[in-house]
Amino acid sequence: MAGPALPRPSGAGSARAPSPAKVLITGRPGVGKSTVFAKVVEGLESRGYRVCGFYCPEIRIGGVRRGFRIVSIGLQLEGVLSYVCGEMEGLSTLSVGKYCIKVDDAVSVGVGSLEYAERECDFVAMDEVGPMELKVEKLRDKIWSVLYGPKPVLAVVHARLAEEVRDSLRSRAFRTLYFVVTEGSREGLPREILSRVLGVLGPQRSER
Repeated sequence: MAGPALPRPSGAGSARAPSPAKVLITGRPGVGKSTVFAKVVEGLESRGYRVCGFYCPEIRIGGVRRGFRIVSIGLQLEGVLSYVCGEMEGLSTLSVGKYCIKVDDAVSVGVGSLEYAERECDFVAMDEVGPMELKVEKLRDKIWSVLYGPKPVLAVVHARLAEEVRDSLRSRAFRTLYFVVTEGSREGLPREILSRVLGVLGPQRSER
């Protein structure tokens, strides 16, 4: 079943020059998408590429998931993306399932990290592009700005949204690499993704 239509920021439909690569990673929950993402980031960094953005690990208490953090890649920033509604101060009324979103942290960490990545870094990385991140208007607009922007992107995309994001990028002539993580593919997939990306970028970052 197709995911819900994704909102675009104003002006996002305008034509832009294709980027070297927009790399999308998807798969069912718990299959290992974040592990694949982290290994690709590590591989790019080991070859001299500066990778910046954000990732959203779980908050677990007593082995039970209570929410999600949002952590910058490239800046010393982190905060709470979401938590069980009513169990933390500062949560907004925006919610996905039982989790309410902490908009201030989503904007300060998420948007701040992506703006920094656009200015200072070679590759923009996001884990993930999903319903929680897209609920926050300023973060949603910045995510689409990055996806449609001139820099290479590595993004984990929620399974319900992945095909729509892929098709949107391809319709604008971006070079889009699309990978589905499964139990059978997850061990070798980081090497495959890295090989494909380096085939576009070059095996080592060149000094500019």
